Amino acid sequence: MEVIKADYLDGYRLRLRFSNGETRIADIESSLTGPVFQPLKDIEYFKKFSIPFNTVQWENGADFAPEYLYEISKPE
Repeated sequence: MEVIKADYLDGYRLRLRFSNGETRIADIESSLTGPVFQPLKDIEYFKKFSIPFNTVQWENGADFAPEYLYEISKPE
């Protein structure tokens, strides 16, 4: 399972396209726990992500396993 595309929606919600062809919506606000995720609580910082290796990643190296994002997301 890989994230092949991600778009910011609002709040802490992302529209994610997975390698299996599904597009799902993930609200990751409740997953922002621990020191590495603290910067992501700043919504402007949260919006600045990329997909360098099969999942969403932020400048500070924070990321989530694509399988986890799939699990917590809902079909669009």
